[in-house]
Amino acid sequence: MLAIAWLALAGGCARHPSTGITPLKVATLSELRVYLLSHKADLDQFRLQGPFAVAVQRDHEVRLSPKEGIDTDLFLAAPGEKAPLVIILHGYDSSKEAHSHQCMHLASWGMHCLSVQLPKNGPWTGNGRTLARIVDLVYRRPETIDSRIDASKIILVGHSFGGSAVVTAIAQGARAAGAILLDPAGIGRDLPSSLQKINTPVMLLGADEKISATRNRAYFFRYIRSGIVEISIRNASHEDAQYPSEYALQASGIDPYVTEDLQITFASALTAAAFSLSSTGKFDYAWQSFADSLESGRLFNARKK
Repeated sequence: MLAIAWLALAGGCARHPSTGITPLKVATLSELRVYLLSHKADLDQFRLQGPFAVAVQRDHEVRLSPKEGIDTDLFLAAPGEKAPLVIILHGYDSSKEAHSHQCMHLASWGMHCLSVQLPKNGPWTGNGRTLARIVDLVYRRPETIDSRIDASKIILVGHSFGGSAVVTAIAQGARAAGAILLDPAGIGRDLPSSLQKINTPVMLLGADEKISATRNRAYFFRYIRSGIVEISIRNASHEDAQYPSEYALQASGIDPYVTEDLQITFASALTAAAFSLSSTGKFDYAWQSFADSLESGRLFNARKK
């Protein structure tokens, strides 16, 4: 087993403190929740590094059976209290590393994060079934990941076709509190019927479709019957929903198709959504946090049902 090191946030949102908001200083998750829920919800707050150190364990194997292990990266928030677990699944031709900055950021805000590596070319329905098995394992035996995981607060996140896998997992009964879809792409003839079975809260964080449009993204809002919230990020590309992008990982950190500011906007919206869902069971807090950005035009296409 790899050694675990406690780290400050390496890379990502902490490098952009130009919001005029003071970083929070709290000692416990309870203090953090009380503070945030008693103050105005503000997306810019989540652009900053959270108040907690993060322990990172790369290539952490999750054993689904004696013969089947899943490669993951595990990011653990420092507090000793039980905390939510966010499980992130990459998209097509991508990897768990393409969401490492997002996971680091989530953990700095008190939410453990597991970035999962599944077959990068699908099949995405099969990946969804595997994801459901991971959720079942964590729900039944959270100590197999970490004893501080609150199994009642598992949140699934999927990018691109990973979004299709996430809704497949939930449609098949994965006991998740809800889902956050990062510019999802729809695939599989059973996707509409799977979406119609969703009865947990879902937030869709989309790129700007004038910049890049994903396959069947409209299906998610159309076929989920209720409890879905959608917003888009102005000028963001599909790859901005990764952080770092897979292309950058393969090209010495350089990707002309992404903008770090927009990657940070995705990460902050993801964090606001995950905090909202894990703290209140709904996305109302996150929706309120978007208000100023919607007014300024940084976010648009806001709708919910």
